[in-house]
Amino acid sequence: MVYDEPYRWVEAVRNRRDYLEEQLSAGSPIVALPYENGVLMATLGAGTSKLYEVYDQIAFGGIGHPADLEKLRNVVLDAAHVEGFNRSPVDVTVRRLMKFILAPMVKQAFEEVLHAPYIAKIVMAEIGILSGKALFFHLNYDGVFEEQERGVVLAPTAPMSERMAAFLNAAGETHSVSLKEALQIALRTWAVSQLPTDLEAEKEAGAPPTPKELDPLLKRSLESHTLEAALLDRTQPGSSKYRTLSHDEIEQALKGWLK
Repeated sequence: MVYDEPYRWVEAVRNRRDYLEEQLSAGSPIVALPYENGVLMATLGAGTSKLYEVYDQIAFGGIGHPADLEKLRNVVLDAAHVEGFNRSPVDVTVRRLMKFILAPMVKQAFEEVLHAPYIAKIVMAEIGILSGKALFFHLNYDGVFEEQERGVVLAPTAPMSERMAAFLNAAGETHSVSLKEALQIALRTWAVSQLPTDLEAEKEAGAPPTPKELDPLLKRSLESHTLEAALLDRTQPGSSKYRTLSHDEIEQALKGWLK
């Protein structure tokens, strides 16, 4: 089949978009936000890990096909270390990796309709080596990306992303909150994805869901899902600022709230 006519190419891209939306629809969202010591990324899942370190001060998360996520992660990992070796660790930034490596690669794969696209959405976070500031990117399956400083949500569908982002924005500035407070905000933002979908009613009501509505959903979800949380902790000694929250840290954070 040859897509040499503009209309047929546009139709093929539209079909590809529908296919990817369907493939990604069951993914578990990821929430990333700043807190007093750096960046927190959190999600609940029942399968393989979704959060990784790709360089000392840069974290990577994704939803989609595990093989595609692993391929994209390895591309970023290799590019970061080559950049760090050829130039310097200071030159390895999430902005460069997203703008010059990851986004062009995903966009090209999406638009080449005779080849398979990446079934993946990506979120990346960084704490600057010199500035110490948090920076976030999320990348759609078509190569479109957005840059944020206040935190991001990565959700499988656009309506879910809009609802979760509205809740996260309503939580206000999080740069100075403790890790426990940041985890509560992140998990309650995740729980918004489990509410019945009625976006128009929520807009008319004008108020975000309350902890009383969200916490029971979280309790039920923790019975069948595993909480995964990772930090970029600027207080951590050494060059690597990435670490995952231990079981004890998670239990302590949930004690008296969800457990």
